[in-house]
Amino acid sequence: MSATDWGALGANLAATAATALTVLLATFAVAVRRGLHRIVDIAWGLAFAAVAAVTWLLSAGHGDDGRRLLVAAATAVWGLRLAAHIAHRSRGHGEDPRYTALLDKAPGNRTLYALRTVYLGQAALVWLISLPVQAASYGSAPLDALAYCALAVWATGLAFEAVGDHQLARFKADPANRGRIMDQGLWAWTRHPNYFGDSLVWWGLYLLACTAWQPALAVLVSPVLMTLLLTVGSGKRLLEKHMAHRPGYAAYAARTSGFVPWPPRKTARGTQESTK
Repeated sequence: MSATDWGALGANLAATAATALTVLLATFAVAVRRGLHRIVDIAWGLAFAAVAAVTWLLSAGHGDDGRRLLVAAATAVWGLRLAAHIAHRSRGHGEDPRYTALLDKAPGNRTLYALRTVYLGQAALVWLISLPVQAASYGSAPLDALAYCALAVWATGLAFEAVGDHQLARFKADPANRGRIMDQGLWAWTRHPNYFGDSLVWWGLYLLACTAWQPALAVLVSPVLMTLLLTVGSGKRLLEKHMAHRPGYAAYAARTSGFVPWPPRKTARGTQESTK
């Protein structure tokens, strides 16, 4: 049975809490100076990569080296890709309407309200969701069949997220698609291939922490919370609320799975509907 160095892990938890807070506070300072809070979305992936790097350094001599390296690399690759994608997508754009709407409701000072509700909240979420990354790094079990299955789940999720993002960016870059609903490629099988992929990534990272029942139970909150955030939190729910008024979206939603990929539903005639 794998053993986890719980004392060292406890110290790591404190260090990563400070790491996540530092990244988000630095982002807050930049956002206030630029008057643009949407850059916090870029910091989301960067904060996870920073937590993974700090955990990899601090866990040396405490956990299996192969597992430490795998979980750190997998987290960093996911976080840095996501940050780069959001940075590229946001280039040249003003404030995100989500943050404008949020701050318009601020009771009192808008800047302090943004600090409390956005930056400190995201720092706490980064720390909580990253628990499997930290726990896996302090497990003594060498890489086994479950670890390779976890890697496969992670890779499938990363592929869904990256391919879905690329397909959507290419679709939106074509002026002929202006005003149309993206219903091609992965987007024909799920309305949110990037969110579904994101969820799979964190279930894969969670499986890397399942070296014994104790850490598996202790960090289960991470993938559950990430999945809930993506489906009923600030992900899918808010995006679909924004898209609901778009022509053709109701028909698209009626035939396309909301999250888990599934073949598109057919019309009564047996032919797939089209928004084109």
